[in-house]
Amino acid sequence: MIPVPGPTLLDRTRAAVDLAREAYAGTEHAARLEALRGRLDEPLRVAVAGRVKAGKSTLLNALVGERLAPTDTGECTRIVTWYQDGHTYGVTAGLRDGSRADLTFHRDEGALEVDLGGLATGDVERLEVTWPSQALRTWTLVDTPGIGSLDPSSTERTWDLLADDETPADAVVYLMRHLHPQDVAFLDAFHDTEVSRPNPVNAIGVLSRADEIGVGRLDALASARRIAGRLRRDDTVRRMVQTVVPVAGLLAETAATLTEDEVARLRLVAALPAADADDLLLSADRFVARQPGLGLTDLERTGLLERFGLFGLRLATVLLRQKTVTTATELARELMARSGVGELRAVLDSLFVGRRDVLKARSALLALDALVAAEPVPGSDRVATVLEQAVASAHAFAELRVLSALRAGWVTGPHEALTDLERLVGGDGETAHRRLDLPADASTADVTDAARGALDRWTRRAENPLSRRELVLAARVAVRSVEGLLNGPRS
Repeated sequence: MIPVPGPTLLDRTRAAVDLAREAYAGTEHAARLEALRGRLDEPLRVAVAGRVKAGKSTLLNALVGERLAPTDTGECTRIVTWYQDGHTYGVTAGLRDGSRADLTFHRDEGALEVDLGGLATGDVERLEVTWPSQALRTWTLVDTPGIGSLDPSSTERTWDLLADDETPADAVVYLMRHLHPQDVAFLDAFHDTEVSRPNPVNAIGVLSRADEIGVGRLDALASARRIAGRLRRDDTVRRMVQTVVPVAGLLAETAATLTEDEVARLRLVAALPAADADDLLLSADRFVARQPGLGLTDLERTGLLERFGLFGLRLATVLLRQKTVTTATELARELMARSGVGELRAVLDSLFVGRRDVLKARSALLALDALVAAEPVPGSDRVATVLEQAVASAHAFAELRVLSALRAGWVTGPHEALTDLERLVGGDGETAHRRLDLPADASTADVTDAARGALDRWTRRAENPLSRRELVLAARVAVRSVEGLLNGPRS
């Protein structure tokens, strides 16, 4: 007889929300619970956060593949802005009094310019941009005001979003240019060992504007990868984010939106003798002022600088001069490949999208728990019981707690064993080959053999009387994870 699978974590979460909808029917919280129920069937919500001018909007545009978010040199994002997929184009303001207003907008060189229609910025809780997009079908991206803004209310909006028990982000991409004390304080405030708020399991660090490292030299991205590697090994960083990926966001955004006219202008620079091109691209001032006979107006030169940066200009002209690429399509593909966004997308797919049901359930249960605790009504005690059962019975949440404990340094043991443990409970991704450190095309027999070996290793650790208690508890979780690989899907 084929076993009938039991309810999944998302099924149990839906049941808990439905029970709460019954208990709170007719109250002021009914609409809130309807929205909570709906979000379980929506794409994952990923917030893009970081300090002012870290490159958040630029990275968001690169992930979407369109220039939607404004990216000028000022503090563009003063209002939390949600970018979500839809059948039509539109911008809606969610106001602090609970009402909504449709806004007019236009595009200025691709980026959206929104007319608030007389609304004060302080009255707007968030903007919702609906845009038909293949990328936004996978996740809803939330652009946040920069941490450390001169306008304290802008920073507060970001804190409010990530600390909000009603509509929290399911996951966070946090941009940093180096490890600033403000980054540590911000991320540390959301770190815990329970199933709530951003922690190392649902937070990824991005070493942003990687092309500017080393004053934009052609080896800048190689230097950025080495720095990101050191950050990944740093105990403080590991406690805050799951990994750190170097990304040249401007290069990626430009690659995604490259035009034939821009490539034609780049060819003029690439046609110069190499020494002359190097001299021209030594600094931004030189590029704007030198080589008057180049055939580019001041406006065109400034436009190229804004779109590519010095690193992008140097890289693109070298690729064209050496005929590594010959067409705009080839150049766009090469720039995108070198930007680091491909690696970031792979990390997002592995650590966020692959775990989307767990992350969405986690956010919903957190919101329910906050409601039941703050606003008890007849029947809410039943909701609390179901919530407790859902959290206690979900192995996926046990894995999250182990990952958090590992990153916090509370589980100790041999380095090789801890690396193995972190991988087995999903630290590198949810798929069997990632958990077992196998190639993606590993055969079923190889997966089975590796899983049996892991089961034997961690069963012995769990039963070893000399193992520390924390390691024993983590080992038991690993054993169940491996049993799930051998026996079928886990809840």
